Amino acid sequence: MTDAPIKQQDTNAYYGMAVASFMISLGAVTAAVLYMDVDVWVRAFLGIALLYLVTSSFTLAKVIRDRQEVGQIVSRVDQARLDKILAEHDPFKTP
Repeated sequence: MTDAPIKQQDTNAYYGMAVASFMISLGAVTAAVLYMDVDVWVRAFLGIALLYLVTSSFTLAKVIRDRQEVGQIVSRVDQARLDKILAEHDPFKTP
């Protein structure tokens, strides 16, 4: 008796909203950096900081996802071991 985990799947609308939100926020901050009334080197610094923030956000999301997947695999192995022990156990067997 194994309970298969329910696979969670996002809807297309949720995926589209997440992509649109990311693109709008990235575009807004990029436009703010480009049109800011400061020297070019300040804009360049803020642009590099923006790129660093975006790449580190993707890295953090990947690390969190990978940790969650490892946790699911470990719990599946533990559940399989428990199922095997319970299947082999006979409470009415005399020692």
